[in-house]
Amino acid sequence: MEDVMLPILIVGMLFIGLPWLIFHYITRWKQSGTLTVQDENLMDDLYETARRLDDRLATIERIIAADHPDYRLASQSAPDRDLRDRDMPDRDYRREDQDPIGSRRR
Repeated sequence: MEDVMLPILIVGMLFIGLPWLIFHYITRWKQSGTLTVQDENLMDDLYETARRLDDRLATIERIIAADHPDYRLASQSAPDRDLRDRDMPDRDYRREDQDPIGSRRR
């Protein structure tokens, strides 16, 4: 009985289980090719958090520089570090064959 069941099990796994697994993950991959509204909101929140942290770091550096005159500000050596002066462009994180994110927001 074991001699019959093992080949049937192997053939079933090869011709039914493996293609199902492959097609399942191909479908998941195609569905996850876009950003959800939650992902967009998370990215906006992360950008705001990074901007606030950069502001705090700049403030701390100014305080340290005021207390210790020989301290060199890191922002003096990297002028593009300040996020407040830069406008974050609307980035399109979708694939090229889909409608852009910016067209839905406006």
